[in-house]
Amino acid sequence: MEKGEPSEIDHHQHDSPTATATATVTAHHLTVPAGLSQHEFDDLKQLIFEFHTYELRPGQCSSLLSQLIRAPRDVVWSVVRRFDKPQTYKHFIKSCTVAEDFVMTVGCTRDVNVISGLPAATSTERLDILDEDRYVTGFSITGGEHRLRNYRSVTTVHEMERDGQIWTVVLESYIVDVPEGNTEEDTRLFADTVVKLNLQKLTSVTEGMARAVDSAAAAAGTTPTSKSPQ
Repeated sequence: MEKGEPSEIDHHQHDSPTATATATVTAHHLTVPAGLSQHEFDDLKQLIFEFHTYELRPGQCSSLLSQLIRAPRDVVWSVVRRFDKPQTYKHFIKSCTVAEDFVMTVGCTRDVNVISGLPAATSTERLDILDEDRYVTGFSITGGEHRLRNYRSVTTVHEMERDGQIWTVVLESYIVDVPEGNTEEDTRLFADTVVKLNLQKLTSVTEGMARAVDSAAAAAGTTPTSKSPQ
């Protein structure tokens, strides 16, 4: 795969002066997400401000969620970065197809089929950002049969040490329109639930990958990936 490029999308741009005038800026960098200590949050605050800030117009909602994973960042990133294989850790995706000449770079698209039982059937999605150096990716929904209008999401992957172990923090934020007939609270609850379940599955998948790597390293007499060098 070719290395992606930073997104050309500006979170602070909108189509009309009126929309911009009535917009408010999200404050995800001011509230500690569940699972992080204040100190850990302080270390990430500037990155949260940089990548997880949106202009919020009337009729939209936004959220930031975190997940702590007991696996090295490179292992987690190897799964998160695969725009063409979201079903690896996203619960509600039945299948994903891309073009035959698919190259994973900003602007590429995927067509997703959603499992039955959700208020959605298909989703066409665009890769907005893929920064391999800073472990940042993001996408927007551009079409399909669903209720998540103007949905955009950014995911960042950060490594930290806790009690002599290497951990990874995954931060995922989104902005989305509130569907007609729904409340902001209902919309956020639905979207948060989907994101949380995906992040939980990402944890299960990548911690399993890390254990497999550690077992192979132990058998070979080398340093496991999930422990800090002595």
